[in-house]
Amino acid sequence: MSVDLDRNVVLRGEAELVERAGRLFLASEEFACAATDMNTWALPGYRERIVAERHRNRAGPATYKLHNPAALADEESERHLVEIAKAGAQVRICPTPLPHETIIVDRRAAILAGPAVGGVREYTVVRSPGVVKGVVSLFWATWETSIELADYRRDRPPALSEESRRILRLLAGGLKDEAAARQLGMSLRTYRRRVAEILTLLDAGSRFQAGLRAQEFGLIG
Repeated sequence: MSVDLDRNVVLRGEAELVERAGRLFLASEEFACAATDMNTWALPGYRERIVAERHRNRAGPATYKLHNPAALADEESERHLVEIAKAGAQVRICPTPLPHETIIVDRRAAILAGPAVGGVREYTVVRSPGVVKGVVSLFWATWETSIELADYRRDRPPALSEESRRILRLLAGGLKDEAAARQLGMSLRTYRRRVAEILTLLDAGSRFQAGLRAQEFGLIG
C-alpha cells in the first residue's frame, strides 16, 4: 500500500480493498460504477460479502451502473445485468469505451481499478476533492449520453448459449418438462431453473411469451 500527498491510497487486490475501503460501501447512500464488462473484481466472494453486509445493516444505496456492450456479450453476464436492474439499480449501456472500472461512492470518493497483473488488480482510492469532482463530472456526462438497458436490449436478441437455444426448441415443441430434462441430461429442478433464466433474458412473463419473443428474434425456427 502507498499513500500520496493528496491522501489517495493504492490498494493491491480485492482483499485489501475490502479491508481498507469496505466501510465506504457499507455507509454509502449513492453508489455509481462504470466498467467495460461484468468481469470486474478478479476474485469471487468479496463483492458478495460487501453486498450481504450492506443489506443486513440498512436499505441499499441508490445504484447506477454504466457498462459497455461487452457486458451483454454472454448469457450469464447479460442475465446478471438484467437481474441487477430488476433489483432496483439504474443501468445504462455506453457505446464508447470506458475505463476498466471506476466506482464513485456518495460523490465523495472514487475507486479506480487497473487491469489484473499476475492475477492481482490495483485499486486507487481517491479522496482529493478536485479529482473526485472531475471523475464525478465525467461519469454523469457519459451517463447522460448513454442508453437505458431496457431500450438497448429491446430490439437485440439476447446472448443465448447453445444449450439455451436447445431448451427453447424443446419448449416450442411442447415437450413436457420431465421429458425435456431427460433429453438434456438435466435434473428437473435444473431444467426449470434454466427455463426461468431464459424467460428473464427474453423479458417474458410466461413460456408462451418467451416463444413469441424467440420467434421475433429468430432464435428458433
